[in-house]
Amino acid sequence: MIPAQSLVRYDNPVLVSRTDANVGANVGGPGGKAAVGAQNAGAKDSLVKKDTSKLVAQAAAAPGAQAPAGVAPATGGPLPKKLPPVEEKGRAKTPTYTDDILNSILPPREWEEGGQLWVQKVSSTPATRLDVINLQEQLDHMLQKRQARETGIDPVRRELYTQCFDELIRHVTISCQERGLLLLRVRDEIRMSIAAYQTLYESSVAFGMRKALQAEQGKTDMENKIQELEEEKRQFEQTVIELKAKCEAIEKRESERRAMEERKHAEEIAFLKKTNVQLKTQLEGILSPQKK
Repeated sequence: MIPAQSLVRYDNPVLVSRTDANVGANVGGPGGKAAVGAQNAGAKDSLVKKDTSKLVAQAAAAPGAQAPAGVAPATGGPLPKKLPPVEEKGRAKTPTYTDDILNSILPPREWEEGGQLWVQKVSSTPATRLDVINLQEQLDHMLQKRQARETGIDPVRRELYTQCFDELIRHVTISCQERGLLLLRVRDEIRMSIAAYQTLYESSVAFGMRKALQAEQGKTDMENKIQELEEEKRQFEQTVIELKAKCEAIEKRESERRAMEERKHAEEIAFLKKTNVQLKTQLEGILSPQKK
């Protein structure tokens, strides 16, 4: 897959492996140049400067065929590279040392297309004032082209500015490797801080969602409990109404019974008083002749 468009300046892609069908095409010949040109045309633009394409490995050729320069005749693979000499104090920094630092800061891009593996390294060409101006113009153009937001959190704007910062690190590293390594530390610290903030943001969002779900679940439980309490309240109110009606009926029945008993008691008293009067009259009638 061809790498995405980048602001970092890369060299032209390098073919590191190819299939048997493409063995007959020599990189130094017209077919090889056309293939490299097609790859350069197919790769997307990038702000990182890249070197020209080079064939470093291909599949085994037919017996008796002469191996290309820089390729091992037995295996068809690239010749083993010599390790760069250990730097000593006072020794001048070689271009290989600068390339190694650039490759460690900005690793080469790799992609596969048509059965061929391509590698594209960061350019080691020193940048001029015009390159910086072009970088600024290209950054503004890509911000408008990809419709990056000017404010707020925007991954597109962050990606473009990250690529621009990588390109500036490349500029500085070519002229001063120590300063470039220091900028690399600054870049890694910024990325680590942003990753920490992103993790904190994601955890806070997850915590908020969890609390919202708990609150929603608690709200549902409270609503169910409120409905149960309201139903229980209606039952109690109905029970109170029934008990009041029953109490009124009992009071009415008891009042009627009491009135009946009072009336009966009054009649008994009246009867007893009448009987007493009659007996008193009879007693007086009996006692009166005896006095005479």
